[in-house]
Amino acid sequence: MQLKTSFLVALVLSAIGLVSWELYWRSQGYEPTLDDNKHLWAVERDKVNSLTENDVVLTGSSRVLFDIQLDEFEKVTGIRPIQLASAGSSPLPIFHDIVENTDFNGTVIVGVTPPLFFSTTFPQAGPWRRPQLRVDHYHKRTYANRVNHWLSIPLQENLVMMSGHEEEADENIDLKGLLRRIKLAERTGKPQYPPFFEFGTIDSDRNTRMTERTATDTAFANVITNAWKFIITSDGPPPDVEGTTKFFAADAKKFMERGGNLILVRPPSSGMFKGGESKFFPRDKLYDELVKITGAKSYHYEDYDELKDMVCPEWSHLSAEDADIYTRVLAQEMIKDNALTKPTN
Repeated sequence: MQLKTSFLVALVLSAIGLVSWELYWRSQGYEPTLDDNKHLWAVERDKVNSLTENDVVLTGSSRVLFDIQLDEFEKVTGIRPIQLASAGSSPLPIFHDIVENTDFNGTVIVGVTPPLFFSTTFPQAGPWRRPQLRVDHYHKRTYANRVNHWLSIPLQENLVMMSGHEEEADENIDLKGLLRRIKLAERTGKPQYPPFFEFGTIDSDRNTRMTERTATDTAFANVITNAWKFIITSDGPPPDVEGTTKFFAADAKKFMERGGNLILVRPPSSGMFKGGESKFFPRDKLYDELVKITGAKSYHYEDYDELKDMVCPEWSHLSAEDADIYTRVLAQEMIKDNALTKPTN
């Protein structure tokens, strides 16, 4: 009898605790959201195995995630692309995986964010390691991984307390995230990474949109630009332009030789990002040379009146409204150039 009572008391207290925890974080402005983790990415990667030559795959860094909207792309082209871009990443490992581990010969659109694309081929460097971990997870994932992911989706979509992030961010409310918020006196003498918060929402097919707050709240956008400024001004290894170009060109050649359609896109940037990219990654010496070497079709935002003056609220990504415009213009130009062909049925 005492065991039954104890169990009921524990159950009630647990329920009260969980409800209180959920309501507290909602009162702080948190909303349920999916985590763009390796499991979500792997679901989309798996779709590539059944695609045809009429399909489209997107890869690149976060600019492709935020700036190419799947709904708008589908409205214009009749094709809903598979989103495989990965934030803070070089596109080289993911494109390499497609070339080496699939027979896909449709269209791959590769976004070029110069500081990431031309960064490195060193396996332990962040821009390479981050996407490679996703590729490795896809090839090694177990049925338990898959079941756990599918069971987690309804919880992530409905409970704030389940909306953690695989990547470190200051709004994480799991135990690890809460511990990171405890700021101890600095003892190493090294610069501390400034606060960083997620500024987009993501759907189950990884369609990503900038939040309205980021687009309209200058103070919040400045929090993000402070993080970018820290990255831009921090010391780091020089970009490996020769190595990355050679690596990508080899994969591009193999992909196009089997009938694949390769398209390079350069999304907009603003502010300090645009200034730094123009100075240290000049278009004529890097992007244009990459297009020339690979023979890929190219769409650079500076070449279009509707796009060249677009402003990114936090220097690196478009607002949801501008991303819709960018996607429509981009897709329309691809159709006009016969870089893409609308399905006939």
